[in-house]
Amino acid sequence: MAAAGGWLRSGAKLKRNMPAYLASWRASPCVFRSSKSELMPNLASDGVVCAPLQTFTEEETMLKNMVTKFAQERVAPLVQKMDENSKMEDSVIQGLFEQGLMGIELGEEYGGTGASFFSIILVVEELAKVDPAVALLCELQNTLTNKLFTTYGTEEQKGTYLPRVAKDTIGSFCLSEAGSGSDAFSLKTRAEKKGDYYIINGSKMWISLAEHAGVFFVMANTDPSLGYRGITCFIVDRNTEGLHVGKKEDKLGIRASSTCPVTFENVKVPETNILGQVGQGYKYAIGMLNTGRIGIAAQMLGLAQGCFDHTIPYTKERVQFGKSVFDFQGMQHQIAQVATQLEAARLLTYNAARLAETGRPFIKEASMAKYYAAELQRIKFTTTCMKLNPEIVTLKLFS
Repeated sequence: MAAAGGWLRSGAKLKRNMPAYLASWRASPCVFRSSKSELMPNLASDGVVCAPLQTFTEEETMLKNMVTKFAQERVAPLVQKMDENSKMEDSVIQGLFEQGLMGIELGEEYGGTGASFFSIILVVEELAKVDPAVALLCELQNTLTNKLFTTYGTEEQKGTYLPRVAKDTIGSFCLSEAGSGSDAFSLKTRAEKKGDYYIINGSKMWISLAEHAGVFFVMANTDPSLGYRGITCFIVDRNTEGLHVGKKEDKLGIRASSTCPVTFENVKVPETNILGQVGQGYKYAIGMLNTGRIGIAAQMLGLAQGCFDHTIPYTKERVQFGKSVFDFQGMQHQIAQVATQLEAARLLTYNAARLAETGRPFIKEASMAKYYAAELQRIKFTTTCMKLNPEIVTLKLFS
């Protein structure tokens, strides 16, 4: 892993150079074989076509391989322990930072790796094959925390916080409340202006990563008479007086990733800690959640692929009526259906990521990718794969 981590931190870092990057997506139709993600070794000078979505640049391939190795060696041995204890191991968090996976898209001047948005999606997918809780931590840090700072932060805010979130600080996004879940913009948390600072009072629910977070993005209304147009985003450090992180929820799944209530009692925040403009918080939330949908799609995709990868070997090993269950035609029909749907989810997710990366409209595609990947994981994989491989099921109640 030292060599892999060194690659991310060395001169061979990923680059976000769009002209050169787009040049790698020119190829002859005969170069590719379907159904396998691979590096494109040669580029054609004529007969230009769009490359398949599962064709990666050299940097993307190296990153994907490095994360696969990290997930197997550093995460996999701890998955069961973390799930049972509902706690992310410090060594896993430290490893994510050491490998540069918590600042994938950040510029090198801030300690990031300078990679692309699509690289984030590849990383999340690979981590989710082993543990979706670890994938969620990485996804939220890159698509939400880092993105908020780089998109809306002042130069001073970027200089203060980006080196921290790339090195050792986890961010947490505080939007949902007990009475404003789906209707998030009806939030009741208030921020009252007092000279050159604000006083925040209110409470948030179901806040991801709150247990380990060092900085919070708090959505509060500075002028209730304006409705959602009064919502403003504040940057609040964890050690700020009056900020309290409550007991984490005892969840059914993704247990190693914390979900906690967060309360604010007369929390004093300087005016300089407003992210972006006063009253524009609702726009920032919408924008970040749109790209976040692609990240969640990648998480569900990786989880489904990991489940599938554990199922197929079992069907080949288990023998019934003198042959492996994999050899029964009825079984092969089910496997083929699942494999096809898995491939469809991957193409939807990759397409949305490529669109977002190149600055093209992607909201519809992101929503489709998240919907399809989540439904596929929730309905198809958790039922079909569990039926094909009963060993996936953990009956904690009767163990």
